[in-house]
Amino acid sequence: MTPAILANRRKLWVMTALVILCAIGYLLVRVQFENPKLLHYALNLRAPKLYAMLLTALAIGGASIVFQSIINNTIVTPCLLGMNSLYTLIHTAVIFFAGSGSFLAVNANLSFAVDVILMGIAATIIYSYLFKKTKHNVLYVLLVGTVLTSFFGSIQTTLTRVMDPNEYDALLVSLVASFQNINSEILLFATLLLAALVFALRKELALLDVLTLGKAQAINLGIDYDTCIRRLLLGVTLCIAIATAMVGPVSFLGLIIANLSRQLLKTYRHTQLILGSTLFGMVVLVGGQLIVEHLYSYQVPVSVFITVGGGLYFLYLLLTQKKV
Repeated sequence: MTPAILANRRKLWVMTALVILCAIGYLLVRVQFENPKLLHYALNLRAPKLYAMLLTALAIGGASIVFQSIINNTIVTPCLLGMNSLYTLIHTAVIFFAGSGSFLAVNANLSFAVDVILMGIAATIIYSYLFKKTKHNVLYVLLVGTVLTSFFGSIQTTLTRVMDPNEYDALLVSLVASFQNINSEILLFATLLLAALVFALRKELALLDVLTLGKAQAINLGIDYDTCIRRLLLGVTLCIAIATAMVGPVSFLGLIIANLSRQLLKTYRHTQLILGSTLFGMVVLVGGQLIVEHLYSYQVPVSVFITVGGGLYFLYLLLTQKKV
Protein backbone atom coordinates (compact mmCIF):
# COMPACT_ATOMS: atom_id res chain seq x y z
CA MET A 1 0.00 0.00 0.00
CA THR A 2 1.48 3.33 -1.12
CA PRO A 3 2.07 6.28 1.26
CA ALA A 4 -0.49 8.37 -0.72
CA ILE A 5 -3.25 5.82 -0.10
CA LEU A 6 -2.39 5.65 3.60
CA ALA A 7 -2.38 9.43 3.84
CA ASN A 8 -5.80 9.63 2.18
CA ARG A 9 -7.17 7.01 4.54
CA ARG A 10 -5.98 9.03 7.51
CA LYS A 11 -7.66 12.13 6.07
CA LEU A 12 -10.90 10.22 5.56
CA TRP A 13 -10.80 8.96 9.13
CA VAL A 14 -10.33 12.54 10.34
CA MET A 15 -13.30 13.65 8.21
CA THR A 16 -15.37 10.78 9.62
CA ALA A 17 -14.53 11.84 13.16
CA LEU A 18 -15.50 15.42 12.28
CA VAL A 19 -18.86 14.22 10.92
CA ILE A 20 -19.48 12.25 14.12
CA LEU A 21 -18.66 15.31 16.24
CA CYS A 22 -21.01 17.49 14.17
CA ALA A 23 -23.77 14.89 14.44
CA ILE A 24 -23.36 14.54 18.21
CA GLY A 25 -23.29 18.31 18.57
CA TYR A 26 -26.43 18.71 16.50
CA LEU A 27 -28.29 16.11 18.54
CA LEU A 28 -27.18 17.20 22.00
CA VAL A 29 -26.54 20.96 21.96
CA ARG A 30 -28.89 22.79 24.36
CA VAL A 31 -30.63 19.59 25.40
CA GLN A 32 -31.93 19.31 28.97
CA PHE A 33 -30.43 16.02 30.09
CA GLU A 34 -32.01 16.27 33.53
CA ASN A 35 -35.48 15.95 32.01
CA PRO A 36 -35.90 12.58 30.23
CA LYS A 37 -39.10 13.65 28.48
CA LEU A 38 -37.55 16.77 27.00
CA LEU A 39 -34.45 14.78 26.02
CA HIS A 40 -36.60 12.17 24.27
CA TYR A 41 -38.62 14.89 22.53
CA ALA A 42 -35.50 16.73 21.33
CA LEU A 43 -33.91 13.56 19.97
CA ASN A 44 -37.12 12.55 18.16
CA LEU A 45 -37.27 16.01 16.62
CA ARG A 46 -33.62 16.25 15.57
CA ALA A 47 -32.86 12.65 14.52
CA PRO A 48 -34.99 12.71 11.31
CA LYS A 49 -33.46 16.05 10.28
CA LEU A 50 -29.97 14.69 10.90
CA TYR A 51 -30.70 11.59 8.83
CA ALA A 52 -32.12 13.76 6.02
CA MET A 53 -28.93 15.82 5.95
CA LEU A 54 -26.72 12.72 5.87
CA LEU A 55 -28.82 11.18 3.09
CA THR A 56 -28.78 14.41 1.07
CA ALA A 57 -25.00 14.66 1.40
CA LEU A 58 -24.64 11.05 0.25
CA ALA A 59 -26.84 11.57 -2.83
CA ILE A 60 -25.40 14.92 -3.92
CA GLY A 61 -21.80 14.14 -2.96
CA GLY A 62 -21.65 10.89 -4.91
CA ALA A 63 -23.58 12.25 -7.88
CA SER A 64 -21.33 15.32 -8.15
CA ILE A 65 -18.09 13.32 -8.30
CA VAL A 66 -19.55 10.93 -10.88
CA PHE A 67 -20.92 13.81 -12.97
CA GLN A 68 -17.61 15.68 -13.00
CA SER A 69 -15.79 12.51 -14.04
CA ILE A 70 -18.28 11.87 -16.85
CA ILE A 71 -18.01 15.43 -18.17
CA ASN A 72 -14.25 15.48 -17.48
CA ASN A 73 -14.57 18.92 -15.90
CA THR A 74 -14.21 19.74 -12.21
CA ILE A 75 -16.05 23.09 -12.23
CA VAL A 76 -19.43 21.76 -13.37
CA THR A 77 -22.26 20.83 -11.05
CA PRO A 78 -25.24 18.49 -11.50
CA CYS A 79 -27.61 21.45 -11.14
CA LEU A 80 -26.80 22.11 -14.81
CA LEU A 81 -28.94 19.06 -15.63
CA GLY A 82 -32.06 21.11 -14.91
CA MET A 83 -33.56 19.09 -12.04
CA ASN A 84 -33.55 22.07 -9.65
CA SER A 85 -35.39 24.22 -12.19
CA LEU A 86 -37.86 21.43 -12.92
CA TYR A 87 -38.54 21.03 -9.18
CA THR A 88 -39.21 24.76 -8.91
CA LEU A 89 -41.53 24.67 -11.94
CA ILE A 90 -43.49 21.67 -10.59
CA HIS A 91 -44.18 23.33 -7.25
CA THR A 92 -45.01 26.64 -8.88
CA ALA A 93 -47.45 24.96 -11.26
CA VAL A 94 -49.14 23.08 -8.40
CA ILE A 95 -49.67 26.28 -6.38
CA PHE A 96 -50.73 28.24 -9.47
CA PHE A 97 -53.31 25.78 -10.82
CA ALA A 98 -54.44 23.91 -7.67
CA GLY A 99 -53.74 26.42 -4.90
CA SER A 100 -51.67 26.27 -1.73
CA GLY A 101 -54.50 24.58 0.17
CA SER A 102 -54.91 21.73 -2.29
CA PHE A 103 -54.29 18.13 -1.25
CA LEU A 104 -51.37 17.89 -3.68
CA ALA A 105 -49.64 20.88 -2.08
CA VAL A 106 -50.36 19.97 1.54
CA ASN A 107 -49.69 16.22 1.52
CA ALA A 108 -45.92 15.74 1.82
CA ASN A 109 -45.93 12.10 0.70
CA LEU A 110 -47.94 12.81 -2.44
CA SER A 111 -45.86 15.88 -3.24
CA PHE A 112 -42.63 13.87 -2.92
CA ALA A 113 -44.03 11.10 -5.14
CA VAL A 114 -45.08 13.59 -7.82
CA ASP A 115 -41.66 15.28 -7.74
CA VAL A 116 -39.76 12.01 -8.05
CA ILE A 117 -42.02 10.59 -10.78
CA LEU A 118 -42.02 13.72 -12.96
CA MET A 119 -38.29 14.34 -12.55
CA GLY A 120 -37.57 10.64 -13.08
CA ILE A 121 -39.57 10.61 -16.33
CA ALA A 122 -37.87 13.79 -17.52
CA ALA A 123 -34.43 12.40 -16.63
CA THR A 124 -35.13 9.11 -18.44
CA ILE A 125 -36.33 10.84 -21.60
CA ILE A 126 -33.72 13.57 -21.69
CA TYR A 127 -30.62 11.80 -20.45
CA SER A 128 -31.23 8.36 -21.90
CA TYR A 129 -33.09 8.87 -25.18
CA LEU A 130 -31.40 12.13 -26.17
CA PHE A 131 -28.00 10.68 -25.29
CA LYS A 132 -28.55 8.12 -28.01
CA LYS A 133 -29.92 10.70 -30.45
CA THR A 134 -26.87 12.93 -30.01
CA LYS A 135 -24.61 9.96 -30.81
CA HIS A 136 -23.48 9.64 -27.18
CA ASN A 137 -22.06 13.17 -27.02
CA VAL A 138 -21.99 14.21 -23.37
CA LEU A 139 -21.44 17.89 -24.18
CA TYR A 140 -24.62 18.01 -26.28
CA VAL A 141 -26.57 16.50 -23.42
CA LEU A 142 -25.07 19.07 -21.04
CA LEU A 143 -26.12 21.81 -23.46
CA VAL A 144 -29.66 20.40 -23.49
CA GLY A 145 -29.70 20.50 -19.69
CA THR A 146 -28.55 24.14 -19.68
CA VAL A 147 -31.24 25.12 -22.22
CA LEU A 148 -33.92 23.28 -20.23
CA THR A 149 -32.82 25.05 -17.06
CA SER A 150 -33.48 28.40 -18.75
CA PHE A 151 -36.73 27.09 -20.27
CA PHE A 152 -38.12 25.80 -16.97
CA GLY A 153 -36.99 28.98 -15.22
CA SER A 154 -38.73 31.19 -17.79
CA ILE A 155 -42.05 29.37 -17.38
CA GLN A 156 -41.75 29.46 -13.60
CA THR A 157 -41.04 33.21 -13.66
CA THR A 158 -44.07 33.82 -15.89
CA LEU A 159 -46.36 31.91 -13.51
CA THR A 160 -45.08 33.76 -10.45
CA ARG A 161 -45.66 37.14 -12.12
CA VAL A 162 -49.40 36.50 -12.49
CA MET A 163 -49.79 34.52 -9.26
CA ASP A 164 -51.77 35.75 -6.30
CA PRO A 165 -49.37 37.37 -3.77
CA ASN A 166 -50.66 35.21 -0.92
CA GLU A 167 -50.12 32.06 -2.96
CA TYR A 168 -46.63 33.29 -3.86
CA ASP A 169 -45.76 33.64 -0.17
CA ALA A 170 -46.82 30.02 0.36
CA LEU A 171 -44.79 28.96 -2.67
CA LEU A 172 -41.55 30.54 -1.44
CA VAL A 173 -41.47 28.21 1.56
CA SER A 174 -41.25 25.11 -0.66
CA LEU A 175 -38.67 26.60 -3.05
CA VAL A 176 -35.97 27.00 -0.39
CA ALA A 177 -34.09 23.91 0.74
CA SER A 178 -35.16 23.15 4.28
CA PHE A 179 -34.57 20.40 6.82
CA GLN A 180 -37.47 21.40 9.04
CA ASN A 181 -40.44 19.08 9.59
CA ILE A 182 -38.89 16.13 7.74
CA ASN A 183 -41.35 13.29 7.08
CA SER A 184 -39.89 9.95 8.19
CA GLU A 185 -41.93 8.11 5.53
CA ILE A 186 -40.27 10.22 2.83
CA LEU A 187 -36.85 9.42 4.29
CA LEU A 188 -37.56 5.70 4.13
CA PHE A 189 -38.79 5.92 0.54
CA ALA A 190 -35.80 8.04 -0.50
CA THR A 191 -33.39 5.59 1.18
CA LEU A 192 -34.92 2.66 -0.69
CA LEU A 193 -34.77 4.52 -4.01
CA LEU A 194 -31.11 5.48 -3.53
CA ALA A 195 -30.20 1.95 -2.44
CA ALA A 196 -31.91 0.49 -5.51
CA LEU A 197 -30.15 3.02 -7.75
CA VAL A 198 -26.70 2.24 -6.32
CA PHE A 199 -27.36 -1.49 -6.65
CA ALA A 200 -28.46 -1.10 -10.29
CA LEU A 201 -25.33 0.92 -11.14
CA ARG A 202 -22.82 -1.06 -9.06
CA LYS A 203 -20.97 -2.37 -12.15
CA GLU A 204 -20.68 1.06 -13.77
CA LEU A 205 -19.53 2.65 -10.50
CA ALA A 206 -16.80 0.02 -10.20
CA LEU A 207 -15.53 1.02 -13.66
CA LEU A 208 -15.30 4.77 -12.99
CA ASP A 209 -11.52 4.73 -12.57
CA VAL A 210 -11.18 3.19 -16.03
CA LEU A 211 -13.84 5.38 -17.68
CA THR A 212 -11.95 8.54 -16.73
CA LEU A 213 -8.99 7.37 -18.83
CA GLY A 214 -10.97 8.33 -21.93
CA LYS A 215 -13.27 6.71 -24.43
CA ALA A 216 -10.57 5.10 -26.59
CA GLN A 217 -8.68 3.61 -23.66
CA ALA A 218 -11.87 2.31 -22.01
CA ILE A 219 -13.04 0.64 -25.24
CA ASN A 220 -9.62 -0.96 -25.70
CA LEU A 221 -10.00 -2.45 -22.24
CA GLY A 222 -13.28 -4.08 -23.25
CA ILE A 223 -15.77 -1.63 -21.70
CA ASP A 224 -19.03 -0.61 -23.40
CA TYR A 225 -18.23 3.06 -22.89
CA ASP A 226 -21.39 4.65 -24.31
CA THR A 227 -23.74 2.39 -22.35
CA CYS A 228 -21.83 2.96 -19.10
CA ILE A 229 -21.82 6.72 -19.54
CA ARG A 230 -25.53 6.79 -20.39
CA ARG A 231 -26.46 4.72 -17.34
CA LEU A 232 -24.24 6.78 -15.03
CA LEU A 233 -25.63 10.05 -16.38
CA LEU A 234 -29.17 8.83 -15.81
CA GLY A 235 -28.19 7.68 -12.31
CA VAL A 236 -26.69 11.08 -11.48
CA THR A 237 -29.85 12.83 -12.63
CA LEU A 238 -32.08 10.54 -10.58
CA CYS A 239 -29.91 11.01 -7.47
CA ILE A 240 -30.21 14.77 -7.77
CA ALA A 241 -33.96 14.41 -8.40
CA ILE A 242 -34.41 12.34 -5.22
CA ALA A 243 -32.35 14.73 -3.08
CA THR A 244 -34.13 17.77 -4.50
CA ALA A 245 -37.58 16.24 -4.02
CA MET A 246 -36.66 15.37 -0.43
CA VAL A 247 -35.35 18.73 0.86
CA GLY A 248 -35.50 21.21 -2.02
CA PRO A 249 -32.84 22.64 -4.38
CA VAL A 250 -29.30 23.03 -3.00
CA SER A 251 -27.59 24.34 -6.12
CA PHE A 252 -23.92 24.78 -5.23
CA LEU A 253 -23.50 22.06 -2.63
CA GLY A 254 -22.25 19.49 -5.16
CA LEU A 255 -19.69 21.91 -6.61
CA ILE A 256 -18.30 22.76 -3.18
CA ILE A 257 -17.97 19.30 -1.68
CA ALA A 258 -16.76 17.55 -4.85
CA ASN A 259 -13.91 20.02 -5.37
CA LEU A 260 -12.98 20.07 -1.70
CA SER A 261 -12.71 16.29 -1.86
CA ARG A 262 -10.49 16.44 -4.96
CA GLN A 263 -8.24 19.09 -3.42
CA LEU A 264 -7.92 17.24 -0.12
CA LEU A 265 -7.32 13.71 -1.44
CA LYS A 266 -5.60 14.35 -4.80
CA THR A 267 -6.32 10.88 -6.15
CA TYR A 268 -8.00 9.26 -9.13
CA ARG A 269 -9.65 6.56 -7.01
CA HIS A 270 -13.37 7.25 -7.07
CA THR A 271 -14.10 5.20 -3.98
CA GLN A 272 -12.06 7.67 -1.94
CA LEU A 273 -13.29 10.73 -3.85
CA ILE A 274 -16.97 9.82 -3.43
CA LEU A 275 -16.48 9.04 0.26
CA GLY A 276 -14.59 12.31 0.76
CA SER A 277 -17.27 14.31 -1.06
CA THR A 278 -20.01 12.67 1.00
CA LEU A 279 -18.19 13.39 4.28
CA PHE A 280 -17.62 17.03 3.28
CA GLY A 281 -21.31 17.31 2.45
CA MET A 282 -22.27 15.94 5.85
CA VAL A 283 -19.99 18.41 7.63
CA VAL A 284 -21.33 21.35 5.58
CA LEU A 285 -24.99 20.47 6.05
CA VAL A 286 -24.93 19.32 9.68
CA GLY A 287 -22.50 22.03 10.81
CA GLY A 288 -24.36 24.68 8.81
CA GLN A 289 -27.74 23.63 10.20
CA LEU A 290 -26.30 23.67 13.72
CA ILE A 291 -25.18 27.27 13.21
CA VAL A 292 -28.49 28.26 11.60
CA GLU A 293 -30.58 26.86 14.45
CA HIS A 294 -28.55 27.99 17.46
CA LEU A 295 -26.77 31.12 16.22
CA TYR A 296 -29.25 32.63 13.76
CA SER A 297 -32.42 31.20 15.37
CA TYR A 298 -33.77 29.79 12.07
CA GLN A 299 -33.83 33.25 10.47
CA VAL A 300 -31.58 32.28 7.55
CA PRO A 301 -31.84 28.87 5.79
CA VAL A 302 -28.63 26.90 5.43
CA SER A 303 -29.16 26.84 1.63
CA VAL A 304 -28.56 30.61 1.53
CA PHE A 305 -25.07 30.23 3.02
CA ILE A 306 -24.35 27.34 0.64
CA THR A 307 -25.45 29.37 -2.39
CA VAL A 308 -23.39 32.42 -1.44
CA GLY A 309 -20.35 30.36 -0.47
CA GLY A 310 -20.71 28.19 -3.56
CA GLY A 311 -20.83 31.20 -5.86
CA LEU A 312 -17.65 32.62 -4.36
CA TYR A 313 -15.95 29.23 -4.49
CA PHE A 314 -16.97 28.83 -8.13
CA LEU A 315 -15.32 32.17 -8.98
CA TYR A 316 -12.21 31.06 -7.09
CA LEU A 317 -12.05 27.85 -9.13
CA LEU A 318 -12.46 29.76 -12.38
CA LEU A 319 -9.69 32.24 -11.51
CA THR A 320 -7.24 29.62 -10.30
CA GLN A 321 -7.78 27.41 -13.37
CA LYS A 322 -7.31 30.40 -15.64
CA LYS A 323 -3.95 31.13 -14.04
CA VAL A 324 -2.87 27.54 -14.62
